[in-house]
Amino acid sequence: MRRRAFTLVELLVVIGIIAILIAILLPVLSRARRQAATAKCASNLHQFALGWSMYADASKGWSVPGRLPDIPGSRNLYDIGMGLTYRPRWYELLGAQTRAYAFHDPLPADINDRQVENELYICPAVPEWTNCRNFAYGYNFQFLGNERLKDRGTEFINYPVPVSRIKAADTVLAADSMGSAAGHPPKRRHQYNLDGSADLNSWANHGYLIDPPRLTALSDYGTHNHKLISGRSAPDPRHNGKANVAFCDGHVELLSLQDLGYAVNADESVAISGDNRRFSGTGRDDDPPSSK
Repeated sequence: MRRRAFTLVELLVVIGIIAILIAILLPVLSRARRQAATAKCASNLHQFALGWSMYADASKGWSVPGRLPDIPGSRNLYDIGMGLTYRPRWYELLGAQTRAYAFHDPLPADINDRQVENELYICPAVPEWTNCRNFAYGYNFQFLGNERLKDRGTEFINYPVPVSRIKAADTVLAADSMGSAAGHPPKRRHQYNLDGSADLNSWANHGYLIDPPRLTALSDYGTHNHKLISGRSAPDPRHNGKANVAFCDGHVELLSLQDLGYAVNADESVAISGDNRRFSGTGRDDDPPSSK
């Protein structure tokens, strides 16, 4: 009896069809993964917004600061419901409200080489950005609460504001952050530092805080000690050219830097000029609070 089999030509045709199907499906699957990452990121930011409202309710209407203050002569330890923690950052304070803690154990010392341990604090578009300092999400600290001391060391730059004064639907709360890499063109940006070390050129350096679009000679900067354009921070348009942005009323939008009021230079670095209306809390293009 003769056995039936594929000819070489038939086999090549089948392989060719499979290759075409793969070429068609791979971009679709890649796009679906990116869309899923964008949606999960937006959900994370929405949870932050819920925590922000809960914090305000528990704090007699005051907004959360970017980080609890460094008081000279103090150990700077604060109880956020899981033990004493050294100067907890905004996301730790919000997580404490919902019991979705960023870390399993408290941190009783000033150590930046620590990784967040809850997926709520990790953007799926950059899953390797897990450092507590070089953080994937940044807070609008300049207008909502900056408890750093002014240069003369006698008062806070901007004590957290009452939430009742904030135009919640129009005011940025937090967003995807690229940290101080924003002040540099893409070709001069360095790789992410997982160990929390400082490098103004690195992606997400000091990313847990974001600066508003327009800065002045008197304003603070996200990096605090580097009040130059190279030290400015900004949202990261990591989702197909746009950033997920949470507003104080809880809604999340996918927006470009220009949508948010930032000015982008010809070399793609972010300028210190721009419009602060979506950050100020008043709906006006206000100057950031003075650090002097």
